Amino acid sequence: MKNIPTLTEINNLFANGNPEEVWPKAAEIVRRISPAYDFSIARTAFDDVVRLFRGEYPGYCPIRTLYHDLPHTLDVFMCAVRLMHGVHISGTRLADNEMTLIMMAAMMHDVGYAQLDGEETGTGAQYTQSHVSRGIDFMRCYVADRHLPPELATQLELIILCTDPAQSISGIYLLGERTRLLGQIVGTADLTGQMADRSYLEKLLFLYLEFEEAHFGNYQNIQELLRNTRKFYEITRQKLDGELGGIYAKLAFHFKDWFGVENNYYLESIEKNIDYLDKVTSLNEAKYLSMLKRGGIVEKTEALVAPGSLT
Repeated sequence: MKNIPTLTEINNLFANGNPEEVWPKAAEIVRRISPAYDFSIARTAFDDVVRLFRGEYPGYCPIRTLYHDLPHTLDVFMCAVRLMHGVHISGTRLADNEMTLIMMAAMMHDVGYAQLDGEETGTGAQYTQSHVSRGIDFMRCYVADRHLPPELATQLELIILCTDPAQSISGIYLLGERTRLLGQIVGTADLTGQMADRSYLEKLLFLYLEFEEAHFGNYQNIQELLRNTRKFYEITRQKLDGELGGIYAKLAFHFKDWFGVENNYYLESIEKNIDYLDKVTSLNEAKYLSMLKRGGIVEKTEALVAPGSLT
């Protein structure tokens, strides 16, 4: 008889706000892949990025972007770990050093929103269009400061570039077959990890504020961003199935091993979010926000903006 997961277990897949809870879950999955895996580099990088978000990393103030926050990075990290497990047990074996690269890249893919001490103007969202290159700069300094092999930085740069929305993977110079696979895993985790979040639709309000600060997207209001999210989802599915190689399907192998069922809970959660989005955007615009009730995000957003500016 299949050990069908409870609704609580399924919802907990997307509850990744606490790094002290996330790391043990990730480590347990990694040990299923490689029982003798050496966690030292990956764990240090994980802890250092958490410190960076919290403002405890030397030379940096806390990362204050509302959408691209620590829970977002942890969502991507956990999705990447589950996906690399699915890829591995599906027959494409991953070496220990490749898993280290995946975990480091997932944790560092958005560190470009971090601001140096003395650079505190704005929230960091003004770096929306340059955050990938800024993050790569941070990563290169980090590898050097931690006295890690320089070739690690070269590979991490290629993998992190695969998360850049403006970058075609086919256009990344010197992206070999194996590094492409690792980039596809992290790039897929970046998209599926955030869109499967049960509060994804509510968090789009935070994304709207980031885009406003960055002067990016030219959205007139949050309703326009919500209406355009269905199109973004369709473009994202094309990217997932295209240059990202349809690798998201390997998540089903992970859940088959973990729960004994072949569901792809990430894809199911994304589709539920988009179905609910369709209901929201079918209403009169004045009712949009009343349909977004999770996490108190609407109230938090309204407290940050001028009255009536979200509609």
